[in-house]
Order: sequence, then C-alpha cells, then structure tokens
Amino acid sequence: MKQRQVVFAPEAAGDLRALYDWVADEASPVVALAYLERVEAFCQRLGMGSDRGHLRTDIRPDLRIIGFERRLTIAFRVDEDRVTVLRVVARGRNWEASI
Repeated sequence: MKQRQVVFAPEAAGDLRALYDWVADEASPVVALAYLERVEAFCQRLGMGSDRGHLRTDIRPDLRIIGFERRLTIAFRVDEDRVTVLRVVARGRNWEASI
C-alpha cells in the first residue's frame, strides 16, 4: 500500500472553518475543536489506502466520496503521490453541486 500526502483544497479548508464556527456556536469551541480534529485525522488517514470510498466519475473524473460519522460527506481526488480533499459537506446538503 502506498502512502500519499493529504492536502486540503481551499474550498475544503473553508468548509472546515465554517463547520468549526457552526459547532462552536451550537455547542462550544472546545467541542468544535475536538470534532474538527477527528475530521482532519480521518482525512489524513486517506493517505494510506486511498482507494476507499465510492468512485463518482459521473460527477467529476477521479472523484471519490466517503462518509464521516454519518454526518459529513468528504469529496476527494487521488493522484499518484497525493490525496486532495476537495470538499467537506454536512449531511443533507447538496454536495454534488459544490464539486
């Protein structure tokens, strides 16, 4: 199994900031930080065994999606040496339109 570097596209980084803000408002900054740490750790693990998730070439070439704790959809692309997290979208939102 090949280890790939995991990077976040600017849109995914923005998604994470917005997610932090929402959780911090609804719960607390401590809860938001812990949640985002879990999300980011999950994304980092995509670097090993990158062929996980569902391939969605009907939306975009090489697009894969995977769920996180039944609350988020993570869209990513696997290249030779890296995994790019494209979007992190909350459940119930139209993630397909944002790719």
